[in-house]
Amino acid sequence: METISFGTDGWRATLEEFTTPRVRMVGQAVATYLADEDAAGPVAIGYDARETSRGFAEELTRVLCANGVDVLLSDRDRPTPLIAHAIVDRDLAGGLVITASHNPPEYNGVKFIPHDGAPALPAVTDAIAERLAEPRPHPEDEHGTAREVDFAGSHADATLELVAEITGSADLSGLTVAYDAMHGSGRGTTDAVLEHAGAAVECLRCDRDPEFGGGSPEPAAENLEELIATVADDDVDLGIANDGDADRIAIVTPDRGYLDENLFFAALYDYLLEGDSGAAVRSVSTTYLIDRVAEAHDETVHEVPVGFKWVAEAMAERDALIGGEESGGFTVRGHVREKDGVLMALLAGAMHAAEPLDERVDRLLEAHGTVVQDKISVDCPDDEKSRVLSALEDEIPETVAGTTVEDVNTADGFKLLLADGSWLLVRPSGTEPVLRVYAEAEDEDRVRELLEAGRQLLESLV
Repeated sequence: METISFGTDGWRATLEEFTTPRVRMVGQAVATYLADEDAAGPVAIGYDARETSRGFAEELTRVLCANGVDVLLSDRDRPTPLIAHAIVDRDLAGGLVITASHNPPEYNGVKFIPHDGAPALPAVTDAIAERLAEPRPHPEDEHGTAREVDFAGSHADATLELVAEITGSADLSGLTVAYDAMHGSGRGTTDAVLEHAGAAVECLRCDRDPEFGGGSPEPAAENLEELIATVADDDVDLGIANDGDADRIAIVTPDRGYLDENLFFAALYDYLLEGDSGAAVRSVSTTYLIDRVAEAHDETVHEVPVGFKWVAEAMAERDALIGGEESGGFTVRGHVREKDGVLMALLAGAMHAAEPLDERVDRLLEAHGTVVQDKISVDCPDDEKSRVLSALEDEIPETVAGTTVEDVNTADGFKLLLADGSWLLVRPSGTEPVLRVYAEAEDEDRVRELLEAGRQLLESLV
């Protein structure tokens, strides 16, 4: 039980720790939690494209059914947001997804999604962790049933309907999109939605490979070289990639190549504000450019800790128009409050069809100033993170890279706000044994300087 801990987005671990007996314990804990909460109704179970994911999903199905719960098991690996949507659309008690998202193939994970389709808050995951136990099956005549379900159709319909409502039309006829599934569960889902909307889609890595080509299904620029080259060299209007479970998105444009997720967030918010109103919710690691866009439209921005559960919670509290994180996870009002890389692909296509993304981003930066952001990781064992952060609290410098620290934001780790408008953030990763260091400034050289200062600060403490 000690090895099972729910971090930023569920429990993830290498397959040395992520074992069948422990997955069965999580299944029992969820069954007990739902019973204690009088949460009636079936539970959806989904999984990603990893070699072991279907088997773990079947183990969860057996445990839940043995506890009297009816299960809707995905007929194939599908994006995590499809499960979240199905929970709300079908009025289910909740859902479980076997996925390690963007982590390497030697990892797997499990996340619980409550009845509202939003990521589980700590009160829920703590309650589940307290109930971890060996499976306790009910008498056989009290067992639930299991059946396989295709979750793609209803999600596609809802996505197309919402984008048509937001933009006036979900017709992407005349748009050519290169789509990179990174061998993950977005294949046959994101590309199918784009094609249904009328786009011509050129597919890259849209075959299932449980090893993800020998790398990680992380849609970072260094992992999308083929997509970037395709958009640059071919007659392609836009490039789109999803991570392993397709809850995140990356965008490639003809002029910029890989489009920083912060710039995509700002462009999308600006686009949505042309026809609607509402606040934005962003994580503490996300660009202040969102705040500048909001101010230009007399709107507000709400900052939350890293983790989409906090974005989702604030979106509900504030009736926000959009919520997102710099890592490429976004959703919008009117949709399930879970990050959705499939919906974002369709919205990106519609936005680009209305005005080329490069032109919109150029206009935003001309109006609000250049913003550059990047991040690095510093190795740190999970059991050392608290000690290092406690030490850092006593070692906050008066200056960073020659600039005075004017304020310190402790919403999530330590965010040092500097006199020149730049900032440096240090926080623990919730999914990997590292500390994250983020920086934002007006140019790349300054960002590199800040990141190096952050690295040196941490390496003296780790």
